[in-house]
Amino acid sequence: MTQDFRFPNRRRTLLGLCALPLFTPFATHAARPVSAGPEPGVWPHASQVRGGVARLPLGPANQRPRVTTEAGLPVLVVGDAIAWTAIVGIPLAAQPGEAHVRVGEAGGSRRIPYAIAPKRYAEQRLTVAPKTVDLSAADQARYERERDHQAGVMATFSEPMPAELAMAVPVPGRRSSSFGLRRVFNGQARNPHSGMDIAAGTGTPVRAPLPGRVIDTGDYFFNGGTVWLDHGGGLLSMYCHLSRIDAKVGDRLATGDAFCAVGATGRVTGPHLHWGVMLNRTMVDPALFIEA
Repeated sequence: MTQDFRFPNRRRTLLGLCALPLFTPFATHAARPVSAGPEPGVWPHASQVRGGVARLPLGPANQRPRVTTEAGLPVLVVGDAIAWTAIVGIPLAAQPGEAHVRVGEAGGSRRIPYAIAPKRYAEQRLTVAPKTVDLSAADQARYERERDHQAGVMATFSEPMPAELAMAVPVPGRRSSSFGLRRVFNGQARNPHSGMDIAAGTGTPVRAPLPGRVIDTGDYFFNGGTVWLDHGGGLLSMYCHLSRIDAKVGDRLATGDAFCAVGATGRVTGPHLHWGVMLNRTMVDPALFIEA
């Protein structure tokens, strides 16, 4: 079923796994340093900064280890019995220093620390309709309802785990705004930019970057026409400001399937796709997943 949002007002690698040394259960290890640069043929690239991704080797195990963040959120684990790897999303609000994940094992758990390096993102100043910055009571209530609903969507953690993590760019075009920019709307500071903006004409088809299941569609106050895809293991992707949605909740998509179209709905300055990628309920830089 097609939803129209034209409003008048408004590949492939095997995950880069290799045999790794056996860890002693319950041992404490030094914080893992930030990678010097992307490892060829491995996605997502490791970037242990705010809004980045940590790749933490877990060693061999007969079954997929259960890994959680410091906040107790489940973490994506990929690999096989020879070598498992935790793929951890690092929040934009994280402070530089040491963080850790916890690996559940028979009889207890062990803690794996890793280091988060400082990173300062650039600032972007935008001018938008005043009513999308200074919200009326009705618009504020609508935003809060939508925020609560999408929090439930973002909690999705499903199986099977993704078979691959290298993503295709969902729409051709110029990157008009990068991940992490500190946003200032009409002179007022707001949350950092949590996705990648790709400039493209209204109606340009948007294609699935990985196999996935549609878990939410809607028209939201800030995001306009929106679709969420679930790729498994807490890896989700979000597509915003759409002019048209050609999929419904429950649809399963293959890589390259067109399922919506670029638009200029919600809080925007012109037509583009806002593309977000989420791990363990944390928005991370989509550029780390791009294959080419």
